[in-house]
Amino acid sequence: MSRGRLLWLLGVALLVISGALYLNSRRNEEPAPSRGKALLPTLANELDSVAELRVRKGGAAPSVTVHKKGDQWTVAERGDYPADVAKLRKLLVALGDAKIVEEKTSNPANFSIIGLEDPAKAGATGAEVTVVARDGSHAVIIGNPIGQGDFARLSGDNQSVIVEPAISVETEPRLWIDGRLLDMPAASIQSIAVKPAGGAGYVVRRLKPKEDNFELEGTPLGRKAADSRVLAPSPSLLSALTADDVANAGEIDFSRPTEAVLTWSDGKSISLIGSPSADKHWIQVKAGADAALEAKTKGRAFEIASYRYDAIFRPLEQLLVPKESKAAGKASAPGRGPKPTPEHQPAPAPGT
Repeated sequence: MSRGRLLWLLGVALLVISGALYLNSRRNEEPAPSRGKALLPTLANELDSVAELRVRKGGAAPSVTVHKKGDQWTVAERGDYPADVAKLRKLLVALGDAKIVEEKTSNPANFSIIGLEDPAKAGATGAEVTVVARDGSHAVIIGNPIGQGDFARLSGDNQSVIVEPAISVETEPRLWIDGRLLDMPAASIQSIAVKPAGGAGYVVRRLKPKEDNFELEGTPLGRKAADSRVLAPSPSLLSALTADDVANAGEIDFSRPTEAVLTWSDGKSISLIGSPSADKHWIQVKAGADAALEAKTKGRAFEIASYRYDAIFRPLEQLLVPKESKAAGKASAPGRGPKPTPEHQPAPAPGT
């Protein structure tokens, strides 16, 4: 090969390499076509027309359905009990605000690594959110968190992306209910009458309105009631009482209930019927004169925190002065010191 031809080939090679480097640098400088775009471009303008939101994870059927019935949002999987509207709006706004930061894999074989596998598959780690709005449905799978956002892909689309800000999706129906149950001031409680499932009942009664002096009715013979500070109900007894879950009352065993009837200074009363079940504590609420509360709670049972349950249904023994043990009584009796053991017997006097 002649020297001239060799130089010509080297020049051509250099041009090809330079062109490739230039194109690669341009590719790195230019943003991906989808970067900065909204994940669901039209949703932000449709929020006022949303009629239903479904969450699906680990099965063909939705695990959560929040839908509008009349003017109220309810959770279908909890007997259409009122839904937490603030949580619903927070998720809808997050979906409408989500922006694509980066495109990632489009290979379905890699989806399980980032939580974007088929949400109907058992053990799926991601959750599919479907929003039904005025102009149709929007369905997106939210996968594993990454940085300040999450992996995501539109349902039916193999292109995965990273979106920001992060999107939190609750997949259990109990976490979607409006947990606010009762909010009543303890300072207005006039009396609490408790009838346990077994044993004698009792009444704790306020002696004078607006004063924190209480008496116990139903003190057993031979026992003494504790002082007023012990008898007084907890200041937060029914203040901001929330439900952790709700169920049809017929699904919970109330065959041996404990009942507490609370009466306020204005004469109004409320009845709470309690039943522990395994590691959960359930109550029914009978509101009587409070028509709105009665309509909300009728036929339902509510799971509440164990410490709130224990504060409502206090055992009678907690309201009594503790029994003095027999051992302590003998030790305190005059002239009844402990009998000396043989090795501690005094030595006999000489000549005896």
